[in-house]
Order: sequence, then structure tokens, then C-alpha cells
Amino acid sequence: MIIITLQRDKCIGCNYCAELAPEFFRMSKKDGKCTLLHAVEKKGFHTARTPFEHAEEPLRAAEKVCPVKIIKIKPL
Repeated sequence: MIIITLQRDKCIGCNYCAELAPEFFRMSKKDGKCTLLHAVEKKGFHTARTPFEHAEEPLRAAEKVCPVKIIKIKPL
């Protein structure tokens, strides 16, 4: 199980996460910010879980290239 956390309010809309892990991230046409798919929002943090271990590589890549460091990935 992998937990993905996104601080959406701080997103600058660079689109790297959506390019590297499109099955988890989409860019909003409404405000140009990243959206974490299937996430639950609590106090400005959007959190989702995935049971797919093969998803760790693209998620780690998205975490690494995010210029504002608002994506956090951790195994459960």
C-alpha cells in the first residue's frame, strides 16, 4: 500500500506530476492546479492510497521533480 499526499493550494501548475503519473494526477481546467485523483481532502492536504506496488516508480518520480515539493509518497 502506498499513501500519496498533495498540498494542492501550493501547486504552481507545472504539470510534471500529471505527465509522470497520469493515473494519479490531472491538471484542473478550472484553476490550472494539479488534482490528486480519488483523494480525500482534510485541512488543505489531499490524500489517496493505492495498493499497486508498481505505481511507486512513477509516483516517486513525480515527487522528485515537483518544483515546490508538495507531493509526498510513503509506503504503508
